[in-house]
Parts: sequence; C-alpha cells; structure tokens
Amino acid sequence: MPWKNAHLMSIRHNFVLQALSPGSNISALCRDYNVSRKTGYKWLHRYRIGGVLALDNLDRGPAAGRPLKVSAEMAIEVLNIRDAHPTWGARKLQVMLKRQYPAKEVPSERTIGRILTRAGRVKPRRVRGRKSSPSKRPNLEITGSNQVWTVDFKGWWRTGTGRRVEPLTVRDAHSRFLLAVRVPRTIRTEDVRPIFEELFKRFGMPDAILSDNGSPFASRGQSGLTKLSAWWVALGIQHVRSRPGCPQDNGGHERMHLDMKRELQNHPAWNVEEQQVACERWRHEFNEVRPHEALGQATPSSVYRRSRRVFPSSAPQCVYPSEWSTRRVQKGGTVRYNGFQRHVSAALRGYDIGFEPLDGPHFRVWFAGLCLGVGRLPWNQALRPPGTDVTQL
Repeated sequence: MPWKNAHLMSIRHNFVLQALSPGSNISALCRDYNVSRKTGYKWLHRYRIGGVLALDNLDRGPAAGRPLKVSAEMAIEVLNIRDAHPTWGARKLQVMLKRQYPAKEVPSERTIGRILTRAGRVKPRRVRGRKSSPSKRPNLEITGSNQVWTVDFKGWWRTGTGRRVEPLTVRDAHSRFLLAVRVPRTIRTEDVRPIFEELFKRFGMPDAILSDNGSPFASRGQSGLTKLSAWWVALGIQHVRSRPGCPQDNGGHERMHLDMKRELQNHPAWNVEEQQVACERWRHEFNEVRPHEALGQATPSSVYRRSRRVFPSSAPQCVYPSEWSTRRVQKGGTVRYNGFQRHVSAALRGYDIGFEPLDGPHFRVWFAGLCLGVGRLPWNQALRPPGTDVTQL
C-alpha cells in the first residue's frame, strides 16, 4: 500500500477509535481533524460495515477487469464498424449503431470508447502547441451554403506506378459538403480552371472562395491575383486568403485533409485512374455516410443546397460607372492612363479596369469589385495599397 494511503487510513482509524469511545463528541472530533461532520459519519459508517480496510479510498474509475454492460454481439459490431472506418471516434460509431439498430439500446460514447481501448483500437494523440500570428484572421460569417467555398491541394503522394498525385479539394464551409476531390494533371491554372468551371455549372457559384497563398490561387504581387483568382473576381466571387503560415484559418479543410491522409494517402492506388476512383468513393462516403458533429451528426449531403448564382455562358465583363475612366490591361500586365504606362498585374491581361476619381488629382483603381490601390495625377508612380490615405500621396 502506498505511504500516502497508509497515512490517510491511520488518521481515519484514529478518528473512528476516538469517535467510538464512550462520551465522545463527534462535532468536536471533526473540528480537530479538520473534516466535515458528513465526512466523519461516512468514515464511521464504512468502519461498521467493512472494518479498517473499508476506510481506504474507493476506486471511482472503471477497473480494467470490470465487465462491460454490453452484449458481446454489440461489442463485436462496434469493432466491425471501427475496422471499416479506422479514423472514426466513439461519437460517430454511436451514430452508426443507432442507424443500424433503431429499435435497440446502443452503448454510450464512454462505453464504446472503453471497447475500443480494450481492443487496442485507440492510439494516444500527440498534442501540439499553437503558434500565434500578429496578423488579423479573415472575418467570415457563414450562415448558409455557398457563402464560402474552401479550396486547397492535399499533400502529394505516389501511386503504385510511381506517378505523383496531388488532389484538389473543394468544400462548402457551411455544410461541410465536399464538392470535389480531383487529381489534375498539374496544379497549373490551365488544368485547374476546367474543374472549377464544371463545379460552377453543376453547383452554381459561391459568394467567396477561401484559399491559402500558394499557386495557383494567389501570388506575391501587389494585387495578390493569379489568372485563376482574377477569373473568380471577374465572375463576382470574392477571393479571401488565409494568413501566411496559419493553416488554422482554414482549419476545417485541414482537418478533412488529415482524414484523407489516413484513409486515402496511406493506401495509395496502383495508378492515377484507380486513385481518382478511390477519391470519388471516399468523397461519396464523406458526404453521404459519415456523420458530422458540427451538423448535429447529420451528413453534409442532407444539409447542402445548390447555389442560386448561375455560371454565365459567356466570358465575364467588368462594367464600371459611366463617370469612371476604363482601360484594358495589355500584354505583360501594363495599362496606360493619363499619358503614363504602369504595371498593374499580369493576371489581369485582357480585363478592363476602372479609374474612380477622388478629391483633387487622386484616383482609385478597381478590378470588378476589388480595389487594386490608389494613385495621384500625373500617374508617374506605382499604385499605393488600397488603404493608403490620399493626403499621403
């Protein structure tokens, strides 16, 4: 017996012996031993029932050998579902049991967790510390489907033939509905844009798209635009970028990628074609079968609704107010205004941009609904950031 427990039992034993002595005062004894009267009478009750050994602390946790209050058949069914979905936790497994046995009483989450632990199906997780970022996190209020789509590339792996695959994943932030898991030929715009065209035709267009700062979604230029994101903006879709080095800004998407790593990447297919089939099969299960805690254990497909924003059949045109000056961006991303030619963005080649007049010689440059910056006549300097005070120009 540990020394600490032996010392506690000695104190309690002394208390009981004094309390059972003729003429003893229980209240005074409790004050002397610095315990409540309730605790003092509890020790007396234990001693009368089980003697000195009953004064030891009772084990309040589930003993390793304590039998589970669940049938062997139900325990086997829990393990079968877990084997089919190795990354699912007790809560999801309980939802699946309720679906399969609506007329039966299924085990609690705690009991399912104990079944998994005893069967060796649970591995301890490593907790990582979070790094703080001084920049401001994107402020997105999401209350319905298609308000925000999140996009990213899953980390690459190789098929059995040695071919590198890097799936593009597109997800609705509200419903968690996974719109696409595609393996493009490359991650270049010419191979990625057709995927988005197909998604826009099938599901409609979102209000905004959240991505990281990597290619082909964003660039290091002043506008931060690429050919792909410029096309989104021309369609009237807001492009929101996460903070550099802050994957938590798109945490739900990153969490989904962790499931993909466990269930897809760790079991690569033989070739690209078979890998795409496996990705589509996994997407179907994610949308139609897997319960999601954030959705009240519903499936994403039961929550998602198609967007009312229809994808246009012709190329998007940027229209600006009549009092603005309009110029077309030329080859190389340059534009001529007020006798000066300045570089704006190579991603905007072929698009029209608008010059909004401000007080005095100042103006603001727009591409669709995106402000590219502010300038001053004569335009002999590069554009300043959109938030620049015109008095500083």
